[in-house]
Amino acid sequence: MPDQPPARRTQRERREEAERKVLAAATALIAQHGSRALTLAEVGQAAGYSRGIVSHHFGSRENLLRAVVRDARTFPLPDPDNSAADWLAGLVRAYLENVAGRRPSARAFLQMWGEAIAADPVLMPLYAEEDAGFRRLVADKVREGHGDGSVRADADPEAMAVFLVGLLRGIALQLISTPPPEPVEAIIEEAERSTRRALEP
Repeated sequence: MPDQPPARRTQRERREEAERKVLAAATALIAQHGSRALTLAEVGQAAGYSRGIVSHHFGSRENLLRAVVRDARTFPLPDPDNSAADWLAGLVRAYLENVAGRRPSARAFLQMWGEAIAADPVLMPLYAEEDAGFRRLVADKVREGHGDGSVRADADPEAMAVFLVGLLRGIALQLISTPPPEPVEAIIEEAERSTRRALEP
């Protein structure tokens, strides 16, 4: 029986593939050079398309950067069935392992975070929203830990959230420096241990 010709891809599949390629290209370029000089034409060329396809799918440079931030912040979270303290310690490990894994998305996220701190007019509001959401997630887990008894009762949720996000971002920036500090696993273990000590009743 003759081989069947490959099924034609749907318009949706072609669109999703183009968006994935554009996001991957933008992420890789930002990881290497930051976002300030990034142009839609450069991204389109790196993705194997024209500038027009980037504009067609994302509309503007700001929307493209927003999509990169949203995509780059994704990493596996700990088991939700863990106690709140175990979940938070696991979050610290997962976050730092993601950065230490040298994924371009993690580097791009941190590069843009540094640019946002330097008052980039596009990235500043994006990261203000991103950081506020991250702190809310951590603060809610601290409150959950008050309820399940895994977090000390006098731990202030908002203050603990600032502490943990600061711990993660500070270590992460060092992990993407050149050369990165060693040994990475010992650094992650210390961060996880410090988190458990800060939370324990």
